[in-house]
Amino acid sequence: MVKKVSCGVTKWCKWIGTGLEKSAIFTVKRPWNNAINAACMKRILIAAVLFHVVAASAQQTNWPATSAESRPWTRWWWFGNAVDRANLSYNLEELAKAGIGGVEITPIYGVRNGEANYIEYLSPKWMEMLSHTIGEAERLGMKVDMNTGTGWPFGGPGVTVADAATKVQFKEYEVEGGARTELEITRPLRLYAFSDKGRKCDLTSLVDDEGRLIWDAPAGKWRLIALFTGKTCQQVKRAAPGGEGLVMDHFNPTAVKNYLSRFDDAFSRSGAPRPNAFFNDSYEVYGADWSPSLLDHFSQRRGYRLEEYLPELLGKGESDLSRRVVSDYRESVGEMLLENFTVPWTEWAHRHGATTRNQAHGSPANIIDVYAAVDIPECEIFGMTDFNIPGLRKDSLVKINDGDPVTLKFASSAAHVAGKRYTSSETFTWLTEHFRTSLSQCKVEIDQLFTSGVNRVCFHGTPYSPRDAAWPGWLFYASANLSPTQPIWKDAPAFFSYINRVQSFLQYGEPDNDLLLYFPLHDIWYGEQDHFYFAFSIHGLRDKLPKFYQTVEEIRASGREVDYISDRFIRSSTVEGGRIKTSGGATYRALVLPGVKFMQPETLEKIWQLANEGATIIFIDHYPDDVPGLQGLETRRARFSRLISRFPRVDFGKTVMAGIGKGWFITGRDCRQLFEAAGIGHESFIAEYGGQLIRRQNETGYHYFFTMLTDNEIDGWVPLGVKARSAIFFNPMDGSSGKALLREHEGSCEVYMQLEPGESIILKTFTVDDVDLPGWTYFRDTGRELRLTDGWNLEFLESEPAIDTHFRLDSLVSWTRIGGEDTKRNMATGRYRIRFAIKKESGREYLLKLGDVRESARLHVNGREVGTLYAVPFTAAIGNYLVDGENLLEIDVTNLPANRISDYDRRGVEWRIFNDINVVDINYKQTLYDRWEPVPSGLLGPVSIKEVLLTHDPVDRIVNLGNRFQP
Repeated sequence: MVKKVSCGVTKWCKWIGTGLEKSAIFTVKRPWNNAINAACMKRILIAAVLFHVVAASAQQTNWPATSAESRPWTRWWWFGNAVDRANLSYNLEELAKAGIGGVEITPIYGVRNGEANYIEYLSPKWMEMLSHTIGEAERLGMKVDMNTGTGWPFGGPGVTVADAATKVQFKEYEVEGGARTELEITRPLRLYAFSDKGRKCDLTSLVDDEGRLIWDAPAGKWRLIALFTGKTCQQVKRAAPGGEGLVMDHFNPTAVKNYLSRFDDAFSRSGAPRPNAFFNDSYEVYGADWSPSLLDHFSQRRGYRLEEYLPELLGKGESDLSRRVVSDYRESVGEMLLENFTVPWTEWAHRHGATTRNQAHGSPANIIDVYAAVDIPECEIFGMTDFNIPGLRKDSLVKINDGDPVTLKFASSAAHVAGKRYTSSETFTWLTEHFRTSLSQCKVEIDQLFTSGVNRVCFHGTPYSPRDAAWPGWLFYASANLSPTQPIWKDAPAFFSYINRVQSFLQYGEPDNDLLLYFPLHDIWYGEQDHFYFAFSIHGLRDKLPKFYQTVEEIRASGREVDYISDRFIRSSTVEGGRIKTSGGATYRALVLPGVKFMQPETLEKIWQLANEGATIIFIDHYPDDVPGLQGLETRRARFSRLISRFPRVDFGKTVMAGIGKGWFITGRDCRQLFEAAGIGHESFIAEYGGQLIRRQNETGYHYFFTMLTDNEIDGWVPLGVKARSAIFFNPMDGSSGKALLREHEGSCEVYMQLEPGESIILKTFTVDDVDLPGWTYFRDTGRELRLTDGWNLEFLESEPAIDTHFRLDSLVSWTRIGGEDTKRNMATGRYRIRFAIKKESGREYLLKLGDVRESARLHVNGREVGTLYAVPFTAAIGNYLVDGENLLEIDVTNLPANRISDYDRRGVEWRIFNDINVVDINYKQTLYDRWEPVPSGLLGPVSIKEVLLTHDPVDRIVNLGNRFQP
């Protein structure tokens, strides 16, 4: 008898992760107990499994696949929407050629005297240009996002007064009771009287149509508060033609629906394809602290009437009652923003086959929840970070970066706990003053973004500029201007390739931060009482949240990484294998409560439940001890007390572990002791070496991105926070890779790492497999160095103004110090040449070290291109390009355009040709650049060639073979 049976291979292959279950199902017709057929079947299975294992292994040891999403994107400003097909194609081709993966269209104000070319936003012509853009982007392997508006924030000609952003105003009157009171009051939305004895009276209905109040006030002193609503009259900022108008009321669902209907009509009429994503800039709706339905929403959600507590709302926290009412107001406003704008906008985009990118900072809400409600949360950096890296070019004309790692992690935390693949960043906003931005400054800021959880950078940005526009082209007023009109564009592709390689890893796998840190929203609200309206703007946020920032920085300094979590996400979390698992699928080793005072009973109860099911909960300083808000205060307090009475009584001066069901409560004050008690290891790269990193999980183990953004150098064993049998280093600067040297030491897995200040590296670990790859190449200094001090020649390959002179240099100095006025004011690429003799040794590498480069350099050795150096430490391996005897080194250095634009202003060249704000300095002031001192340019050195020993095992092969080379 012959039967058709399954051999069970599918289940087994799925278990070992070969993917066979997707490619084939093995069945065989054979007599039962037929050993020959069974042997054949076994050989088939072994061959198939080996094939898939080999294929999978090859894929796992290579760089991840890149895509449009892994390449950097850029915000693309359309000035006055004065775009045309030919120039759209030209701009996109230049961006694609350089390595940009996508653009975000943001229309803004126009160019002076260009009105004839303006196109009305969302008009048939504008939609035609959008269609052409999307089609061209698809041809070039790019994608297109689109601002759901022009400038910012959302608003425009379709926003009626009724739908416009709304504010509240109060007017107060003092009344002595016991007599008739007559007042002239413009008819208010509400009028309430509050006595010194605690009585409350609603007088709204007593105000007649002419605005007169006639009231027989009972005895006592009365405080009358009239509540009026009006419109902020805020206009769309930096609006494009067809986008001018009032800012929308983001709390009003009708206003949001009406606003989006304009886009429905435009797409429906035109048949234009939808963009990849719709974008919303940071929440900058100024003074909009009300909405027509706020009082109703408040009473429904909070269970009491806000208008009956107006003295407390206006009390600036003078009493506990005032702080609780203010907290409830903020809770209500936050709900309205999330439920009436963010969620409906995202659902609307999904109905159109698009996604959403949103900057939640600036919102008067729990920004973790607002970030998490969209497809791609987006943070921003605003200014420059003062990194202590030797040789990193700094500039006195900068803003201090408001987008520090603690702030950036609000967006990435939301992405992680909600299971979003990408965290984006508006990148390089006001990084430097115009015309003074170098790629070396950009690289270190990007690295900090990466270690803060960002894995999809979007530059701020690239102005659309017609091919025939005179230099400096069309410019946005607050931008690093990463565009083809700038000289740094020549060498930018090397930087873009770096970003592409890093993001290919950071978009792969899953986040693997150790800890969840509760965001104590109600504690913050209770403490901040300058005004009842409170927004989480990135500017000055550290000053508003000092305790939270301190806690995050202490945890990170201990070598543990965190994601922040809100009440909403705690309540939807579960426990799996002793780890806390959020609704987005991310898992964590513990939840940390950072000295929280206020907590909703529902959250407290969930925390107890998580511990019972096996989670570790860490309390710093004390347990929560009260509920926030005023709603049902005594009932909620009673419930809270019942819950907290179950918690172990402990002395927080000591680190104490208490078993709770299957899990643990760990209490105390010292973060490091608490984490050690919880068995949560640390990353020495952070804690001992002062570096920054991010770690992610993958199918073979983990992968890290390490960067050294301090004045520290690593040449030795670095303990890892995870176990590994083998590992691979990937160098994102040049695409090289090799098997890393690992060892087990004192219970830790350690990797041998060599990293200089400013450098970065990727490490991929394999928990089970010992990968078979060539070893990573380590260097050992032989002590030999050839210094290239004199004999240099300089000529300008490109220069504005043109310079035909060839310069013989006895020493390397800024070219602004040679050649007269033209070299002080030029924007150029200068070629440095030098000939030198060298004797190559077998088994050696030769590192070219350029020293100070202003600002980027392309290298050629003996006529062969080596690569582009654009960031510290400006070092390249050139051994494969050298020959015994005489060699020719050529270095093409491109400077900044700062000296050129300064010369323009001294000569009165008119290049500020833009409407609205035109071009301003970093302090938002109209200014000229005519007083700038010449910015150093060219190769400043010192330049040397350093001999190093090549080894795959650097530990026991330290050598010192003498002094400098003799040329």
